[in-house]
Formats: sequence, structure tokens, C-alpha cells
Amino acid sequence: MAEAGPLDPAPRAPRQTAHARMEPLARLPVFFALHGRRVLVAGGGAPAVWKAELLSAAGARVEVIAHEVCEDMWRLAGAAPDGPMAIHVRPWQAGDIDGAALAICDAADDAEAQRFAAAARAAGVPVNVVDRPDFCDFSFGAIVNRSPLVVGISTDGAAPVFGQAVRAKIEALMPAGFRAWAEAAKSWRRAVSALELPFAARRAFWERFAARALSEPNHAPTLADRDALIAGLVADAAPHRGSVVLVGAGPGDPELLTLKAVRALQSAEVVLYDDLVSPAILDFARREAKKMLVGKTGYGPSCKQDDINALMVDLAKEGRRVVRLKGGEAMIFGRAGEEIAFCRAAGIEVEVVPGISSPQGAASRLVASLTHRDHARRLQFVTAHARDGKLPKDLDFKALSDPAATTVVYMPRRTLPDLVANLAAVGADLATPAVAVFSVTRPEERIVPASLGTLAEAVEQAVTEGAEGPCLILYGHALAEATVFAARAPEAVRLGL
Repeated sequence: MAEAGPLDPAPRAPRQTAHARMEPLARLPVFFALHGRRVLVAGGGAPAVWKAELLSAAGARVEVIAHEVCEDMWRLAGAAPDGPMAIHVRPWQAGDIDGAALAICDAADDAEAQRFAAAARAAGVPVNVVDRPDFCDFSFGAIVNRSPLVVGISTDGAAPVFGQAVRAKIEALMPAGFRAWAEAAKSWRRAVSALELPFAARRAFWERFAARALSEPNHAPTLADRDALIAGLVADAAPHRGSVVLVGAGPGDPELLTLKAVRALQSAEVVLYDDLVSPAILDFARREAKKMLVGKTGYGPSCKQDDINALMVDLAKEGRRVVRLKGGEAMIFGRAGEEIAFCRAAGIEVEVVPGISSPQGAASRLVASLTHRDHARRLQFVTAHARDGKLPKDLDFKALSDPAATTVVYMPRRTLPDLVANLAAVGADLATPAVAVFSVTRPEERIVPASLGTLAEAVEQAVTEGAEGPCLILYGHALAEATVFAARAPEAVRLGL
């Protein structure tokens, strides 16, 4: 849903934006390569056994040093999962840590934990003291093992049981057959790279690979599967122009983004996005993708449509996969028609990924059916904003005053008084239930219930009180219950909190 002022009065050029910054992390998730490397485990009790088993499974040469060693540790050493294990029955010494890749200690008390951590850090070796996070450089999380596909879960020691519950959920979502597909990816990568395919073709190969793995997780992939996937790309790998995908980003809540939209963002090389697209949605794009703001703001700085069109085509001609990301539904008052026509005239392939429209988002927040069969026989969308920034002169105000319709008005802020006056002039019932929704589905959402006759004044009052963001107007008798609820609801509900 685009919002722009009269004749786009303050033009601006498309500009690349910085990557979104990562939110703070309690721990940095990393995966150590330990195959053949020595790791010290100080301690021979049950907690140390589990750590030693993990380390051996990762291929490490595990050296256990403890003055007492339990039977489980001896049994593990006799049947180590992968890397060899050696056990020394004696107290650990600081010199034992020298040269180790990692150092783990099952300490008897804080004093031993402090001595071990200090010795490890003096030796420049990352340290973990079991169940004593204050002395740890790293931690062991819950693990889902489909190696080489491995998922680690950490709660930074705050709630290990919660981490285990999350692990169980992920286990259920990851069939055991994923292990074979991950192994195949590891072994096929060199052969695929040797084909020297362009980026788009390589990306398409791995997208098809992933789709096949997800659809047939228990099928053991073979070289014939690899060759079939490659054969489907060879013809596409010849020099070609890129493509443009118009993607509806939905009204704002990132959870309303469709799966197909997420896939498009994850395969994009360049994302051209509007001001109405929330930063959380941009996070779904690959971090290395170029992100460029080409938005239009209501009566504010706006990129010229001709510049956006030219930029899309130029990038596609360079062979780039371009995603044109639009707030709401791209095909409803989003200037998609102009962009599609421009791309087609240039011979650029265009695809459309629909999004949740702003009216759908508003209906969900109002918990109201826009087509309730007792109140509405049709649903109509109109824009209150012409090219000159004024109310369009060719609107059918008689149709817009139909009491058996639900009407949704896009971009109404500046022209709402004129709209209501024209509706009144053709006999519209000014007591018709109406509602304005600002920043629908976003944290700053504001719902303003009114009647058609009082709506313009209510909207201006809401703006004075701080309502901001794109505004959508809905009116019709199907909204009667929703507007009564909104009017009676506490302030926190009306603000979308």
C-alpha cells in the first residue's frame, strides 16, 4: 500500500541501506572443528562422561584426568563414538591444559572451578566448568544430531529444561533422513561448484535440493538425484537476464509474511523495499543481499516511480534476482501494474508473490468479517488519493454509499473530509459504523472507532494524540459489532497492546 503526496513533491533517489544490526546475543553459537585435536576433561564423574562422549563424537582426542573415575567413563573409553579416549587416574595439573583445543572441568567446588578457569585462560584455551556458568568461556547446549546437519540450542544456563523441550520439538520436525541429505550436500558441493554456474543457477540448485529433501526426507539421495537436479539447471545456466519478483510484505507483522515470500527474500540478490515495510521483515532476506530503500512517504520525500522502474530493469539486466518488496498486497494500490508493464517492455521476467492485504490485517485485528452475510453483499476497495494528491474525481460516490457494502479506503488522511462530504451529498447514512486503523498489525497500531459522519474529526484527534503510520478507513454495517467493541475496549486494546 503506497502513500505519496501530490506529484511526489520531494523526490529522493533510491539508496542502499545498511544491513539490520543483530540483536544482543547471550552466547555466540559456534561449532568447533575438533577432529584429531586434543581436548582435556578434568573429572571422572557422570557429568564429565556426557561431555567426554560429545567430544569424542565430534572426533576429538579426549584426555580424561581425574583422581576418581566412574564405571561409565571406563565403558565409554572402551567404546568411544569416534575420537579416541585416554584416562589418567590422578589430579589434574595446570600443565595438562597446555596445547589443548578446549578444557572442560567437573569441579568439586567454586575454588577448584576458579583455579581451573584461571589456568585454562593463562594457557589461552577456551574453558567450560560444568554447571558453573560464571567460570565458562563457552557452554554445551541441547543438540539435535543429524550430522553433518547439527542444531544447537542454548538458554545461557537460564532454563536447561526449556532448552530440552525446544530440542524435543525440533527433533520431531527433523526426520532422521535429513542426515543422508546433509551428507549428500557435503559430498556434492565440490561437483556443483566445478560447474561454474552463475549465482542464480547455483542458488536454484540448492533451493531445489532443499525442496526435494523436505518433500522426500526418507529417500536416500544418490548421484542420479544429483545429476537430475543439475540437468534441470544447465539450460538455465546460459547467459540470461535476471528476474523481478513483486512480493507483498503484508501489513506489518512479520508473522503474516507468507512462506513463498520468505523463500523469495532468501533467494534475492537485491531487495528494493518501501518505507512501509517493517525492519523485521527485511531480516528474512539473506544478510549479504543488497537492500535499497525506494519508498514513498505521505506528502514527504519519495522516489520517483520512473527511477524505481529503471533501477529494477537495470539490476535484472545485470543478471540479478530482484525482489520488489511492497507493504500490504503488491497488486492492490501498490503501483504494481506500472512496474510489471515496464519490466515486460524490457523483456524482464516478472513473478508476483501475493501478501496479506492491509484490509485483511485490519479485519483480523477488529475480529470482524468484512463480508458478513447479514450486512454486506459486496466488498469494495478504493483509493482516496489521485496523482495530484486530491480526492479522485471519478469515484462513484453512489456506489460508495451503498448500505449493503463494506468499503475500504486506502490513503485517506488528507482527503477524508472531502470524501465524507461527497458521500453525504448522495445520501449516505452518516451513522454508518466506521473505523480508522493506523499502522495495522504493528506494535504501534491505533484503532479509531467512529461513525462515517464523525470519522474525519476522530482521525484528526487521533493524529493529534500521536497516531502515526499508514491509515486505512473501513466503513459499513458489517463493522457494527467491531466498532462497539473497540469503543468500549480499554486504551491498551485500542492501541493494539
